[in-house]
Amino acid sequence: MKASVTIRRLRLASGLVLFAYIATHYLNHMLGLVSLDAMDRGGDLFIALWRNPPATAALYGALLLHVGLAFWSIYQRRSLRMPPWEAAQLLLGLAIPPLLLIHILGTRIAGLMFGVQDVYAYVLLALWVADPLTGLQQAIVLLVAWTHGCIGLHFWLRIRPWYPRWSPYLYALALLWPVLALLGFAAAGREVARLAQDPSWMAAAAAEIHFPTPDQAALLYRMEHLGWALFAALLALTLIARMVRDWRIRHRALAVTYPGGLRVELQPGATLLEASRIGGVPHASVCGGRGRCSTCRVQVLEGMEALPPPSVEERRVLDRVSAGPGVRLACQVRPRGDVSIVPLLPPTATPRDAHDRPGHLQGHEEEIAILFADLRAFTRLAESQLPYDVVFLLNRYFRAMGSAVESAGGHLDKFIGDGVMALFGVGDPAGTGCRAALEAARLMALNLEEMNRVLAQDLAEPLRIGVGIHVGTAIVGEMGYGRATSVTAIGDAVNIASRLEELNKELRSQLVLSAEVALQAGIELPHAVRHEITVRGRQEPMIVLAIADARGIPALAAPSPAPRLGRRRRAPAEH
Repeated sequence: MKASVTIRRLRLASGLVLFAYIATHYLNHMLGLVSLDAMDRGGDLFIALWRNPPATAALYGALLLHVGLAFWSIYQRRSLRMPPWEAAQLLLGLAIPPLLLIHILGTRIAGLMFGVQDVYAYVLLALWVADPLTGLQQAIVLLVAWTHGCIGLHFWLRIRPWYPRWSPYLYALALLWPVLALLGFAAAGREVARLAQDPSWMAAAAAEIHFPTPDQAALLYRMEHLGWALFAALLALTLIARMVRDWRIRHRALAVTYPGGLRVELQPGATLLEASRIGGVPHASVCGGRGRCSTCRVQVLEGMEALPPPSVEERRVLDRVSAGPGVRLACQVRPRGDVSIVPLLPPTATPRDAHDRPGHLQGHEEEIAILFADLRAFTRLAESQLPYDVVFLLNRYFRAMGSAVESAGGHLDKFIGDGVMALFGVGDPAGTGCRAALEAARLMALNLEEMNRVLAQDLAEPLRIGVGIHVGTAIVGEMGYGRATSVTAIGDAVNIASRLEELNKELRSQLVLSAEVALQAGIELPHAVRHEITVRGRQEPMIVLAIADARGIPALAAPSPAPRLGRRRRAPAEH
């Protein structure tokens, strides 16, 4: 496991060195938009930066290491099935050395062997004037190398919490950088083509550059062809080595079982993530199986004894997401025997699912207060309004109710049509949640009063709401699918809170709360009317308190602001 971590770090470090070289090289190309002289002056700085002994060793060492690790990546995979982005990055990376080889030979190697001065005039004369097809090849390799590097950077950075905020700007920069480099190269190429018409300029350029002779050029092309053959042979040997390895261990296959009884045969040394890819099982892996994002985590149902213990790095990621017993990262676990697993995240998991989050978002039972609020007779009101006015009115209402919930320290779960669902006391004592819910009901009534005052000229009658509050045990956690995921609660307590809100119509009140809410909140409600009711789905009657005007609830101490538990979305709910 330590070896795989070291390999990942070496791949990242070598990739960053190469990307820095490419970025500065393209920056030098951009100076062609100014002039050929500006490119040459920038080239002097570029050479000073990259052609000193330490930088040269780092650059060519990074190139050989990165290519070598690409071959190792192909060899060590138990399956060549992979997500499209990962396949694109691998194929683009493999295309770079053959395409780039002639440029390295014609500049750095020609300089070392034949004394050629690879100034920009030489490069542009060779690629723009003498051999435009090779120039086109180098423009292609420019885009291929840049795209390969950007894919790698994207999937390295995408799990960082700050990345979504900055990604649009980085994306724009990633598009502009090669475009400006190509434009600079083209502008300088046209300038050199014009200067090449002047015999005196060509004579001066030839004296400075020391062009390779035809025999020397032919030797460079033979070296290119030899490099291609060597690269192809290494790739073929890697694929053959994979086949030999698979043949030798085929009789030692083990089985990975998924929900529904799907059984995938796996060779020893492969990871659980590779098992999913071999079996065509959709499996989330935001970081591409590099053990950084946690989105590939699985619950091991059977066969824990067949798994090696988590490495320090895997344990750190699991602790970050408060993973429970039997949860492992599929990309890091190489089973030694038969196992049964179930992936814990949907295949559409996003980088957000890899961020550090509190353990209570994983799903647990907790005693909380639940509040439902609903606009009275809004459907009849909306029928007499223009669609624009309805949207405006609802948004004002949602803002008024949402600010009341958040000011009281609650979590705004969702908007349901013209209704609101909110949770209070998640992660806190139930009494704290009850007091916060009552404070939210009071603020809702006050905000609605202010809204009616401001919109009095536009409303045929004042807006009215009904609020229901109950406290009880509910299952709390992040639920949903894909982007429509948020922190919510389900259970009998939620159903009761919803039905208490509906009771306001019958009891002609603004707020109905269970007596348990007032008891746990430790608050006196002298104006509340006590009722004993039967709630659908419950055999025993329950005591509720009906309040005609929630503005009369005693003001409670201002609670702490509610933590952001997840995204709020307008969505239907079943209670």
